[in-house]
Amino acid sequence: MSLLKRMTAFSLVALACLSCLRAEETLPLKLPGTDSADHTPLSVPAGKKGVVLFFVSAYCPASNNFVPEMNRIAADYRDSFQFYFVHSDKDLKPADVLQHTELNTIKATVLMDAEQKLAKREHAKTTPEAVVAGPDGRTLYQGRVNDLYLTPTKRQRTPTTKDLREALDAIKTGKAPSANSSPAVGCRITGVE
Repeated sequence: MSLLKRMTAFSLVALACLSCLRAEETLPLKLPGTDSADHTPLSVPAGKKGVVLFFVSAYCPASNNFVPEMNRIAADYRDSFQFYFVHSDKDLKPADVLQHTELNTIKATVLMDAEQKLAKREHAKTTPEAVVAGPDGRTLYQGRVNDLYLTPTKRQRTPTTKDLREALDAIKTGKAPSANSSPAVGCRITGVE
């Protein structure tokens, strides 16, 4: 086979692979939940302003300290937003996720993202990290819940900001959240670059 024919064949195969990758990116992402059902976390239900993803880890003390506030936010804004707690640890153990859910009395749907598809798609790198996606799939907010942690090991007694609540209030009224969202502080999600 001539070099030109081999290059053409290689190009066609590469193009077919790219088409498959693009098709996979446009399909709705489904993840298993602790409720034994599959969920499409980026699909915004009718009547909701968006989806809130809380990237959490049973193995991260900082993430665990935020769970009570994340539970309160999910309860306070449930009429306007769909909430998911997402575990994206590479070494995810379903028993640990179930125990974490029960110990923290998490009321929102808890998802297992062991392959890190959702974390990578949303560029989540830290637990806890909040991501708010709109009905069109666009990220409307990404960052910290509040400033309880100033560094991964330096915690304040009480937070002085309400970053996520302010963003949700803005989105609820049809406004864009402040562009000054601060990055989440906590534990790295291993395997996500």
